[in-house]
Amino acid sequence: MADRFFPNEIPPETSLTPQQDSLSNLLSLPFTTLSDKLKTSAFHLKQTIVNETWGPSGKRVEDYSLYTGALGTAYLLFKVYQVTKSENDLKLCSDIVKACDSASKDSGRVTFICGRAGVCSLGAVAAKYAGDERLLEHYITQLKEIKLPSDLPSELLYGRVGFLWACSFLNKHIGKDTISTARMRAVVDEIIKAGRRLANKGRCPLMYEWHGKKYWGAAHGLAGIMHVLIDMELKPDEVEDVRNTLRYMIKNRFSSGNYPSSEGNESDRLVHWCHGAPGVTLTLVKAAQVFGDKEFVQAAVDAGEVVWQRGMLKRVGICHGISGNTYVFLALYRLTGNSEYLYRAKAFACFLFDRAQKLISEGKMHGGDRPYSLFEGIGGMAYLFLDMVEPSTARFPAYEL
Repeated sequence: MADRFFPNEIPPETSLTPQQDSLSNLLSLPFTTLSDKLKTSAFHLKQTIVNETWGPSGKRVEDYSLYTGALGTAYLLFKVYQVTKSENDLKLCSDIVKACDSASKDSGRVTFICGRAGVCSLGAVAAKYAGDERLLEHYITQLKEIKLPSDLPSELLYGRVGFLWACSFLNKHIGKDTISTARMRAVVDEIIKAGRRLANKGRCPLMYEWHGKKYWGAAHGLAGIMHVLIDMELKPDEVEDVRNTLRYMIKNRFSSGNYPSSEGNESDRLVHWCHGAPGVTLTLVKAAQVFGDKEFVQAAVDAGEVVWQRGMLKRVGICHGISGNTYVFLALYRLTGNSEYLYRAKAFACFLFDRAQKLISEGKMHGGDRPYSLFEGIGGMAYLFLDMVEPSTARFPAYEL
């Protein structure tokens, strides 16, 4: 199991010794100095990512997805624009989205992270900030015309909640009811119905399958589905089903504090956003904020300890790497106000800043099958570095609203 992560030898903040090594030196810096370094690094990474995934004059898009494709570069550029207010970053974001729009015209995929809803919603938001009403209307109309197949799963990457997340993203940036509550409610009805049907009076009120497995994690399972449902307007009995589904997960976690990747799976190995404690922690943080239950606060804190001990993965990305796991501490910092979590986020981010590129070049860290992508590669690291500038507003990309 230890071959999956680097041992976490980062000292507590109270026992930091400057000059001990380059990582300790970074952690000893005033926060404004450190955040400036991270921001500068993010801008350099952004330029490399644009050059590699788009090129100086643009490329024909083959993978349009936000997960591993061109839309991820556009999403990073939108984040850069939010920091710099540079019209050039916003225009380039919009240009890439337009290419993704063409590439995804005949796609059957409907979600934010892996499908057409991501193209339409990000395109609409970029158009709004650019003041292009015609383009804004184009993308909103396109999203409203997306039809969900009857056999669509409920999970985040390819299923119903992935479509709902795109609607919520649009409503947050454009305005409430841009996508109507009625449209979203119809999708929620299907998700609740499917979850109750598969649970079939079992110990867990809601249960879902993807490719024959009852997954628990953020990408394909319960954590991701509950995360999105919590944001919806639910009926009282549905709220209880969501809460009790999370309680079922807490009760049936591993003795280590980690969470199974799927129902009945006894392998306590994965500490990723997609499978295991990190993605579950983010959902528990949201549940604690929305429902106000102390048990969810404690469970989130417990899961966060697993990420601190075993989450310094030998991978760089946000889906299954250190970049994604850092967001656990940022979320716990927002939830608790405990500065220890901000230090832990700094520690993981500084480890990446100090060592990631070298470790990748030496083959000691996996840079992702698509090394410049948002979810697998250094795109996620660049996004994280920008989020470290304002930790209180940091959100896991395409997951936390």
